Amino acid sequence: MELVNIEKLVEKYLNATTSIQEEAVLRDYFLSNRVAPHLEEYQLMFSYFQDSRGETYTKTIRLKSKKTNRKNLKWLSIAVSVVLMISIYTGKIKYDEYRMEQKYAQVENALKMLSVNLNKGKNAFNNLYTYENTVHKIFKTK
Repeated sequence: MELVNIEKLVEKYLNATTSIQEEAVLRDYFLSNRVAPHLEEYQLMFSYFQDSRGETYTKTIRLKSKKTNRKNLKWLSIAVSVVLMISIYTGKIKYDEYRMEQKYAQVENALKMLSVNLNKGKNAFNNLYTYENTVHKIFKTK
């Protein structure tokens, strides 16, 4: 009867559903010398747990101070803000250059259009001069 109970407790232990009292029963069972042969593998585990309870860590643990973290965070935030400002500045310069190129292209198109229209007017004046010269030749007024 006790072996069946121990097997159920081992199953509960492996599923992490045992209480502290049930774990104490398991520990006492596996630390005794009357362990069933098919459960001997758990005896090593419980004996290791019992042996390691007495171990202590003797070296000092050095904790980092919060001031160091705050100082690092302060410098990190300053660096991030400087990088952000530089990127905004260079972005604005690039945008201004882009806008100036757009305006230059608009002015260039307007001047080309003006040149085309002036050339049309010049051709009209050339036709008028040709007409005037022809009239003068016919009437010999000049």
